[in-house]
Amino acid sequence: MFNLKTVLPLAAALFLSVAGAHATVRTETGLTESAAGKSETYRLNVPTEKEIATTQIRLVVPVGVVISRFQVTPGFTRTVKKDAAGLVTEVVWKGRVAPMEYARFFFQAKNPAAAGEVVWKIYQTYSDGSVVAWDDTNPAEGPASRTTVK
Repeated sequence: MFNLKTVLPLAAALFLSVAGAHATVRTETGLTESAAGKSETYRLNVPTEKEIATTQIRLVVPVGVVISRFQVTPGFTRTVKKDAAGLVTEVVWKGRVAPMEYARFFFQAKNPAAAGEVVWKIYQTYSDGSVVAWDDTNPAEGPASRTTVK
């Protein structure tokens, strides 16, 4: 016999994992929060949600986040843009993520010194040239990923 107290939370978690299948930035362990000033390994998770391949992922680095290094991602080339102070402001990965696949891009960064919310803007380009903006331009369809810095 099924226990509703067990089944309902599991069903809700399954629904949220499917509904939340957007480009997201989380800590290496999958959390959406981290400590102020902490050095953290982050993962950018990018699923292909169309019937065509993803060919490029662009991440705009939030102000106050200082990226120090990247993990090599086989099959992808990476370029970075830096500001006058030498801080990484944007990262672009080019490669191929086929339909029904996802890619993870790991990087190390130091969180802002002050508590607050970090908003990660991600732009996913498909093989037909279309771009999906995960930047809150249209929050219902393209929510930006967030990290709470405490």
